[in-house]
Order: sequence, then structure tokens, then C-alpha cells
Amino acid sequence: MRRALFALALVLMLIGSLAFAGDAEIKAAQTVIDSQLKAFIADDGATAYSFAAPNVKQIFPSVDTFMNMVTNGYAPVRKPRSYSFGKVEETAPGSIVQQMLIVGPDGKDYEAVYTLQRQADGSFKITGCSLRAATSVST
Repeated sequence: MRRALFALALVLMLIGSLAFAGDAEIKAAQTVIDSQLKAFIADDGATAYSFAAPNVKQIFPSVDTFMNMVTNGYAPVRKPRSYSFGKVEETAPGSIVQQMLIVGPDGKDYEAVYTLQRQADGSFKITGCSLRAATSVST
């Protein structure tokens, strides 16, 4: 009986720690997004670029090409008036999809959906971002 209770307690602790690990991963991914947005606002292209994953850096191999892409195609992300985190999902271990609610420089509402992947060094990097005008957004 004691062994069964001990085993049950061990399983419950393991399940609890797995949920906590997911929460920690989500927080880490959100910190990366927040840090990149703050770097954009501060016109710090090098720092903003440092949060891009290798697949993004392969397409945009320099800070200048990356910043040109963001400035020309993602103005609400480049210079948001405000932003907040929406729905988030850990789609697989180390893979996060994060919805962002953004008020762009034009005062309009946008939805950005970020994808992030844990890297070999344990950090999260942004693998992509899709942006659309928000007609109605649920959180």
C-alpha cells in the first residue's frame, strides 16, 4: 500500500512538473517577443535581429535586410502604439504559437501570430510572424 501511494505521489509530481515546464517555456517565448518589440521601438535593429531564428536569418542575412522587411511589411510590429499577449499554445515540446494584439502606428488594431522554436542552446527564437488587420479578436 505504501509503495502504491508513493508511486501515485511520484506520478502526480511528475505531471505537475510537466505543466510547470510548459508555463516556463511560454513565459520564455513571451519574453523573446516582448524584447524584440521593445528593440524595434528603440530603433535597435541589431538587438531585434538577434531574436530571429536561423530560418529567418537565412532569408534575411543582415540586420539591414531584416529591418527593411519589417519596416515595409510589418509597420504595426515595427512601431506599435501598444501590444498585449493573447492566446498561446505549446504545439510540441519547444514549439510555441503566440497571438499578439497590436495597435499599430495608424491607430488600427492588428493580430500578429508568432511562432517560436527552442534552439539547441535552450533559448527561444522567432521562426515567423503573420500579421493581419483585426476585425474581431478573442483572447
